[in-house]
Amino acid sequence: MRVLVAYASRYGTTEGIARRIAERLQIAGLQAEAMSVGMADEACEYDAFVVGSAAYMGHWRREAVDFVRLNRPALAGVPTWLFSCGPLGRDAVDAKGRDVRAAAEPDEIEEFRRTIAPRDHQVFFGALDAATLGTRDRLVRTLPGGRSLLPDGDFRDWVEIDGWADGIADALAPVAVGVR
Repeated sequence: MRVLVAYASRYGTTEGIARRIAERLQIAGLQAEAMSVGMADEACEYDAFVVGSAAYMGHWRREAVDFVRLNRPALAGVPTWLFSCGPLGRDAVDAKGRDVRAAAEPDEIEEFRRTIAPRDHQVFFGALDAATLGTRDRLVRTLPGGRSLLPDGDFRDWVEIDGWADGIADALAPVAVGVR
């Protein structure tokens, strides 16, 4: 069972989650590899997919959206999971009482649910190292409220990420056994 964990990452946070998911799948005995969506051209060679992207202002990164749309037949034909990496901080609800992760779900996910029918989509909290920010994001942090919008720190929940990856491995285990 070959599993591609494809990702689109701006500052490396989403890449870190993708690599961790691939490691967990490997521990479970699956042939999993993490690869940037820009490097993954032969999607038809895989038996399952996990595709993740950093999410900014309600959207996945363009290259991740293009990857899913371009590879729609392959993704729709095999088990596929999606994840988004976006919200920063530790609060489960925002100031208006909304679930932070539900509010952070990128707009494209509804389209993907219709077109590729993923088994699941999960939103994970992200991380931000202010020292690595590009010019635009550094400027945002200088605005009033900018530091609360882009707080510095690693907010990824590795136990949650591991549990999600282990659930994928469990779902694929009967398929992998049938392949051998």
